Amino acid sequence: MKRIQQFGGTLVLALLSQGALAQDSLNSGDTAWILTSTALVLFMTIPGLALFYGGLVRSKNVLSVLMQCFAITCVVSVLWLVGVYSMAFAEGNDLVGGMSNAFMANLQEDSMAGDIPESVFAMFQLTFAIITPALIVGAFAERMRFSSMLLFSALWLVVVYGPVTHWVWGGGWLGQMGLLDFAGGTVVHVTAGTAALVCALYLGPRRGFPKTPMPPHNMTMVFTGAAMLWVGWFGFNGGSALAANGDAGMALMVTHMSASAGALTWMVCEWVKFGKPSALGAVTGMVAGLGTITPAAGFVGPAGGLVIGILAGIICFNMTMALKQRLQIDDSLDVFPVHGVGGALGTILAAIFASASLGIFSGQGYNEGMTMISQLQVQVIGVLATGGYTAVCTLILLKLVDGLIGLRVSPDEETEGLDLNQHNERGYDL
Repeated sequence: MKRIQQFGGTLVLALLSQGALAQDSLNSGDTAWILTSTALVLFMTIPGLALFYGGLVRSKNVLSVLMQCFAITCVVSVLWLVGVYSMAFAEGNDLVGGMSNAFMANLQEDSMAGDIPESVFAMFQLTFAIITPALIVGAFAERMRFSSMLLFSALWLVVVYGPVTHWVWGGGWLGQMGLLDFAGGTVVHVTAGTAALVCALYLGPRRGFPKTPMPPHNMTMVFTGAAMLWVGWFGFNGGSALAANGDAGMALMVTHMSASAGALTWMVCEWVKFGKPSALGAVTGMVAGLGTITPAAGFVGPAGGLVIGILAGIICFNMTMALKQRLQIDDSLDVFPVHGVGGALGTILAAIFASASLGIFSGQGYNEGMTMISQLQVQVIGVLATGGYTAVCTLILLKLVDGLIGLRVSPDEETEGLDLNQHNERGYDL
């Protein structure tokens, strides 16, 4: 969110509280674009991510994954209204916002956030809050109780997502340091990826992993969801300019180039290692390219975006292989190597390719007083701080939920499949 970071908390805190006179400053073009972007980002979770994840699991668990993504959307939306939006963006301290805007208490039709209505800003931000815990679903797919998933996701949103969003975009300490995170490398991908790794380690592998093959049950569904994610990501990154301007246009271009380069690179890596490229590898590389460009999208140029996509394909591919084959960690749908590693990589690379001194690989330049070295230091601090905080809090929340109601289904329930024993329905009844 480049415009939010430029003004820190001032843009969010002061402009959100403006009254009727501020309505005169409304920019209808910017408002229309953010309204469109809001719909695109929600489209990423339902149906995009739901179909992508649903196709990747076994047929006996497809409905459970669809249900988890759908239910998370509902729970997060209510919690956002009740208080998490206020935690993220209301006036507070360097660590968390206060509760002055709980239940959207100060939101009126004429409330403004810059030159767009505050209601539009709040809804756009809500879609980010929805997709972040939904991404974590991929780590514990096929083995967590539905009730435990709901409780964990709700607590995680309050304890992790709300404060970290404030740190970066709501006037908190990382934003004040000058962290470059255009659309959620740390806020979304590092937090979700780190939480996914902790979940996979805490719950342990699925029964039969790694000896029993567990291929995707429906690659057509996977492709459909992946295509929706690619299109929706234009709203994710392009909308984060909070305006219909050149920043949004450049974000769209570098997002598309990174996704394309990530997909091609992943295919080449598979071709070299296994002799054939796979459809699954192509779409996974695309998502890796999208996640990696996210923090840098508004700061780098097209050639820089291309390099970021290539690096995403190489590094995320090898991390996926290492996690599953060498470390034998059952992050079921590769959330950590794709989103966690990709988000961290993109956040760090933003400090390099934002430079205006790299020829054709140049970006928009640094904020006043920043150099590549100083920006790199800030980016690394941002990755370590958000990752470390997320890991500790996620582990505590998992232990809490496990102690209260239990996390994992029984071995017999896992063998039967979550569709039947958690929802008493089948994904397929042919």
